[in-house]
Amino acid sequence: MNIPTATYRIQFRNGMTFDRAAALVPYLKQLGISHLYASPIFSATAESTHGYDVTDVNQIEPSIGGRAGFDRMAAALKAAGLGLILDIVPNHMAASLENPWWRDVIENGEQSRYAHYFDIDWSRRLTLPFLGDSFETVLANGEISVQCDPQSGKPALAYFDNYYPLAPHTWQGREEEVLGLREPDQIAALHDQQPWRLMSWRDAPNDLSYRRFFEVTGLVGVRVEDKAVFDAAHQLILELVHSGAVQGLRVDHVDGLADPRGYLEQLRQAAGPDCYLTVEKILGENEQLPDAWPVSGTTGYEFMAALSNVLVDGNHLGALRKAYQAVIGKTVDMKAELRAAKLLMANRNFAGEFNRLLQLALGIASHDGAPQPEAKLKNALRELLVAFPVYRTYGTPQGLTPADTALLQQVVSQVKASTSAPDEQALDLLVRILRGDVAAAAAEDASQFRTRFQQLTGPLMAKSVEDTLFFRQHMALALNEVGAEPLARHFSPDQFHAEMQARREHQPDALSGTSTHDTKRGEDARARLYTLTEAPDRWAECVARWREMNHGQVIALKDGPAPEPAVEWMLYEALAGVWPPSLQPEDADGLAALEARFVVYVEKALREAKLRTDWADNNDAYEQAVLDYARHLLAPANITFLRDFCSALRPFVRAGLVNSLTQTVVKLTAPGVPDIYQGSEALDFSLVDPDNRREPDFAALAAMLDQPQHDEGDGHWLRGQVNQQAIARLLAVRQQHPSLFRHGDYLPLPVHGEHQDRLLAFARCEPDQALIVVVPRLVLSNLPATLDQPPADRWAATAIALPPSLSQRRYRDVLSGKEIAPGEQLQLDSIASGWCAVLLAQ
Repeated sequence: MNIPTATYRIQFRNGMTFDRAAALVPYLKQLGISHLYASPIFSATAESTHGYDVTDVNQIEPSIGGRAGFDRMAAALKAAGLGLILDIVPNHMAASLENPWWRDVIENGEQSRYAHYFDIDWSRRLTLPFLGDSFETVLANGEISVQCDPQSGKPALAYFDNYYPLAPHTWQGREEEVLGLREPDQIAALHDQQPWRLMSWRDAPNDLSYRRFFEVTGLVGVRVEDKAVFDAAHQLILELVHSGAVQGLRVDHVDGLADPRGYLEQLRQAAGPDCYLTVEKILGENEQLPDAWPVSGTTGYEFMAALSNVLVDGNHLGALRKAYQAVIGKTVDMKAELRAAKLLMANRNFAGEFNRLLQLALGIASHDGAPQPEAKLKNALRELLVAFPVYRTYGTPQGLTPADTALLQQVVSQVKASTSAPDEQALDLLVRILRGDVAAAAAEDASQFRTRFQQLTGPLMAKSVEDTLFFRQHMALALNEVGAEPLARHFSPDQFHAEMQARREHQPDALSGTSTHDTKRGEDARARLYTLTEAPDRWAECVARWREMNHGQVIALKDGPAPEPAVEWMLYEALAGVWPPSLQPEDADGLAALEARFVVYVEKALREAKLRTDWADNNDAYEQAVLDYARHLLAPANITFLRDFCSALRPFVRAGLVNSLTQTVVKLTAPGVPDIYQGSEALDFSLVDPDNRREPDFAALAAMLDQPQHDEGDGHWLRGQVNQQAIARLLAVRQQHPSLFRHGDYLPLPVHGEHQDRLLAFARCEPDQALIVVVPRLVLSNLPATLDQPPADRWAATAIALPPSLSQRRYRDVLSGKEIAPGEQLQLDSIASGWCAVLLAQ
């Protein structure tokens, strides 16, 4: 199999084309990348900025170069010896008139040749929830008319620029008559004859006839479990793989599929044994990918979460929590907060999906001879969904796997023992349905229930945690990341070692990500914010002082102050994470550029929290007050605050830069394939999308890689050159010794002595080769005047006892070039020429 040694993610669209990507190949080659990892390249909606709203899976997007441009890029990669990984989207397509398959379904209803391609409930008319108000209201307002579709020339119901095709039998033979309809009741009657019905977008959460991606109404689920649909949806993808242009595939949102394992087995068989396959999958605590999946692993969110064990000061996290709770004036019960977020999602945002499950369960109960009161069954279903600790189980029409059965039983036991325990009979019925232990007449409905249940627990978890809870609780924003656990836990290097050993065992070829197009903030913003856990009292004092400085900007509204204390804390912490390391308080242009990015983040954060405003119902007065407060923070006239903020932030910035180097070195040497998100080879202080999808300055990055580090002071640290140079050196080693990093054991190395808690050490070992890695952690209290001269005493009186497989060898530090020959003890002050040491056996 073609296993990458390192991948580099490129975001196409927004100006990035195939020809521009091809021009980057020399830089990627020099950096040490083995595979370019492309965002979706297939045709998507006209205004798409990301490509996940695919309209034609068998056409390469013309706006980024089309097939000809793709072929030129593929040729450039091949000539340089680089591979290509494509991000594919089997779970959903755009529910858009631009999608020819979807348009055909609208026009022909259940008789369309594509009707079974999409996950549609054909027991009723297809819902099209794209109106600004109810159909009756927009019709009365004259916003809907019968017109000739300028694209097809056929009669259609026109709503602004959208032309919804009419079923042929409702107009053929009387085209002029239909086009002449003007009266609202006549148009309504024509609408009633269609296999679809227009409705308000606000009604989608409660009344939708198709499965969507999470709560995105504009993305409709695709039934790739059907062999004919799979073949149609993968025609071009497989052609590119078999032609040799593509060496790997990244499967988007695999948990959304009806049968992930079945799909992956089909994909593996179709793509062949040499195609590198990874899946976008969020793993819960102690959860591993099913061993039967024929893939190399995940895209790496669990690796990102594991790094927090290295960089968070677990011993002081409690003090930070206490300081935050003092500011907001209450104790945070995260279990209760998580439950509240899940209940909100189940009751409101996914009400339609929930009700469909409930109706299936009620029908099964009747068929099974054990009818249940709807209220009791509804409560039991809600409690079971809310209690699920992972994204989903992987049952099939044949039932649940033994592992999933054990998980279900564990969840049910917890539900029954909880203070909100539902009716036991109702809960037991749901368990029997999920297991398939029902009457033969109800078997098909039970299978459908199981599939729908499994397709709902993932979105419910994701939207509750990542897109609600993590925007409500602000104690440590660096921990509010995709793949992170929502409940409080202790962070320790020992936990990191345990997770890396499990990673080496279960998915050594998985991607190891630290930034993606979906992360809440860039890896270096998180690295900086981790340092707040080292000095919670100092941070709390800063926040108190800044709140006082800007108190005059807090507005008293009827529903409370704006911003409220929790949001004030969030604003200062988020600003601390995104602040460019070289930005000075007097730089008006720099402040304006930062403000433009920051206010977009703040608006999204407020709406995702769903407390005083949200996407469906904006609280304009509240949002405006908070955005004005955020703008005031970055106003050049607010110079007293800006100088104080910048000065107070300086040690956190510098400690964060060391953390950035630590996480870079660890990512490139720990089990897994390092994945570098565009631009993060230097520094990535981005915020949540769309901020994290901005194109980096590739010309500057390429020029910097060619430049020696010759600054006086910390200039090359501040622009990320230190990280970039470390990446180039370590990726060269990975290419020279691929087996060591792919197959080598992961060996934790206990550190003893005065600074043992401030270092992490491990080794990668094969019988004929070894690598020792030593990196710093918790450096805030021991920062030097210049980062190029780390304190000489930071490794003093500290050593690593080397096992026989590592001792009595000669090593060269890949980063500094220094050679060393330790015996049974590696005295760390003997290698203290830099912050990190990566010792390769000679």
